[in-house]
Amino acid sequence: MNRNIKRAAVLGSGVMGAGIAAHLANVGIPTLMLDIVPRELTDQEKKKGLTFEDKEVRNRIAALNKEALKKQKPSPLTSKSSLDLIEVGNMSDDMEKLAEVDWVIEVVVENLDVKKKVLAEVDQHRKQGSIVSSNTSGISIESMSSECSEDLRKNFLGTHFFNPPRYLKLLEVIPTKDTDPEVLTFMRTFGEDVLGKGVVEAKDTPNFIANRIGTYGLLVTVQQMLEKGYSVGEVDSVTGPMIGRPKSATFRTLDVVGLDTFIHVANNVYDQVEGEEKKAFEVPDFMKQMLEKGWLGSKSGQGFFLKKKGEKGSEILQLNPQTMEYEERGKLKTKATEMAKQEKGSKRKLKALISAKGDRAGDLIWSIVKPVLLYSAELYGEIADDVPSFDEAMRWGFGWELGPFEVWDAIGVEKSVERMKEEGDQVPSWVERMLEQGFTSFYKQENGNVYFYHDGEYKEQSFNPKNINLKRLKEQKEVIKKNAGASLVDLGDGVAGLEFHSQSNAIGLDIIQMVNFAIDHVDDHFSGLVIGNQAKNFCVGANLGMILVEAQDFNFFEIEMVVKNFQDAMMRLKYSDKPVVAAPFGMTLGGGAEVCLPADVIQASQETYMGLVETGVGLIPGGGGNKELYIKHLRNIPDGVDFDLQKVANSVFEKIAMAKVSTSGEEARENGFLDSKDAISVNGDHLLHDAKEKVLALANSGYKAPKRTKVPVVGEQGYATMMLGAKSLALSGYASEHDLKIAEKLAFVLAGGRLKEGTLVDEQYLLDLEREAFLSLVGEPKSQMRMQHMLMKGKPLRN
Repeated sequence: MNRNIKRAAVLGSGVMGAGIAAHLANVGIPTLMLDIVPRELTDQEKKKGLTFEDKEVRNRIAALNKEALKKQKPSPLTSKSSLDLIEVGNMSDDMEKLAEVDWVIEVVVENLDVKKKVLAEVDQHRKQGSIVSSNTSGISIESMSSECSEDLRKNFLGTHFFNPPRYLKLLEVIPTKDTDPEVLTFMRTFGEDVLGKGVVEAKDTPNFIANRIGTYGLLVTVQQMLEKGYSVGEVDSVTGPMIGRPKSATFRTLDVVGLDTFIHVANNVYDQVEGEEKKAFEVPDFMKQMLEKGWLGSKSGQGFFLKKKGEKGSEILQLNPQTMEYEERGKLKTKATEMAKQEKGSKRKLKALISAKGDRAGDLIWSIVKPVLLYSAELYGEIADDVPSFDEAMRWGFGWELGPFEVWDAIGVEKSVERMKEEGDQVPSWVERMLEQGFTSFYKQENGNVYFYHDGEYKEQSFNPKNINLKRLKEQKEVIKKNAGASLVDLGDGVAGLEFHSQSNAIGLDIIQMVNFAIDHVDDHFSGLVIGNQAKNFCVGANLGMILVEAQDFNFFEIEMVVKNFQDAMMRLKYSDKPVVAAPFGMTLGGGAEVCLPADVIQASQETYMGLVETGVGLIPGGGGNKELYIKHLRNIPDGVDFDLQKVANSVFEKIAMAKVSTSGEEARENGFLDSKDAISVNGDHLLHDAKEKVLALANSGYKAPKRTKVPVVGEQGYATMMLGAKSLALSGYASEHDLKIAEKLAFVLAGGRLKEGTLVDEQYLLDLEREAFLSLVGEPKSQMRMQHMLMKGKPLRN
């Protein structure tokens, strides 16, 4: 059957339902969002003379929840225009519209009887062959569909999104015994390629994979804290990035999730298991008291932590579970934590902590990691059939850097099993058997391929061909050349990849040198170039620390040389004989944006946060960013259309002066950083593949380097207009004297100096103006203060 999902429906418009509808709309799928009819009129509705017959009343719940999407932070929408794709209605009047959709997602209250009733109605109205799924976080998929028609059961499965759906990568798909294998295959592919998810197949067991293990791990941590006398703050200080977990660690995570939600998920397992496992899922009394008091976390203003204004400003207090009062937050600092901080990478940090027996931090980490490893191994085969499913679920759903079996490999399987046995723990027989057979790790890598242990052998792990993994490529010796800041890698099919890997991917001379080498080498040996990497962020800008040190030493000649080299390298990228595609994701700021703007095409990620932010550190862009953003805006205007050049200059001036950063790839397009030929990848794992395909398409269509053309500028009069806007902001108290000085330099560059409006100038002329302005600002004491503040505090200084 040739399937396609052109239109979807979401039943239930609460936080999760509305979030799923928003995500579908973000990827361009028109979505019908339905909820129940309200039981009573609001005072406002009564004043308007509305009755239960009016659509405004009947659709109120879904309409309000759609509207609420605009206010949520972080935003579930990649663009406000996504809202136009969400149609609202109610589940009494609009169920017949389900006949028009290809996928119905049930997201109603977590109650089996309610879900069965809703599915029975869906069965009456859906079209034959349409996919129906439930977003339950733990109710049996088979039970809820057991009384439905054969066609629905065949096309039914669980699709468990994680909250918030836009940002959390995991999608657990849960088939039943009746699910058509073709439906499962389609949803896996659709989930990855269209929804941008990391898809894991789970079995129809309580809480599936990620919530089962994640909830267990959180409860184990709480129990260890109570048993061994650690404080909430102490636990959080060592259970976050130090062991490869999110910054929110343990208790901050519970505050973000909401204690009511967490207890519901824990009780779901508690009610369905027996013996020791049941005991593990019992929620401690103090947490039940918190629930009764309404101390649910972030949504109620207090939970395990409370933000309070004190004499020294705002401070964060921790809950004392014994006294149920808030106190000063604690932190765990021991020899082991200091040793772990010196280590590079989560694997080494974790190993350093766990091997520190008798250390207060080391003992805590071992006491919470060990049970999770054993529990995961006990559930092997019961909740999922292979090791990667466990690890991927925890990485994508809970933000762990290492899943349980990856953790086990990191700390050493043989040694840790030996220690577990010494401590009287029972190790699952399949793990013992694995070691007896001579397999000492759950994973191994050979020639860039990954293998995992499965039933007495290592099986090769298969990956979506769209997942180009730079680390694996480099292990296959595909590196052409590298230095401290960047590498040139053969991506295959005649395409080279330029990867940044300096600290924070900040641009310095080493990266500029590699850009120049890449252009020369690609011109001679390849069809084109992709600029991309797989770090935390694409690039946070130029090496600010180096600029500041040189400025404080009055080495302005050195700074000018670096800036000129950067500008020249970007011009070489722009006019290269072979196509260049930039693949930005995450933070793409300042110099990072300047690398992308001259490329033939930008293949951005859906989560690309792009902006020229130099004014925040007292500067303006120096690598050609002002010129390129201005030209990009001009290029966005269709041929033959009359336009106001001043409006274009004003728009670019405002974006750079205000350091506007997009909150998505779509917003980068709305801000003019992307144009009609640029594209967006929803799945970040497919970004390099999509960029590579763009290079090949350009090369195969007979690519010719762009011709140099002159640029029209607004001149002196346009400069005065831009400054008028900046001065009015200063007079209103929104801009400081130094902000005004920066704005003046920026306006002068964008205007093209003291010329007539409409004068055509060469790009090099604009680059020279830009470099001169940049250097003059670098020498300003207030700019240097801003740079220093950013380096020390990580946020801009207003001075």
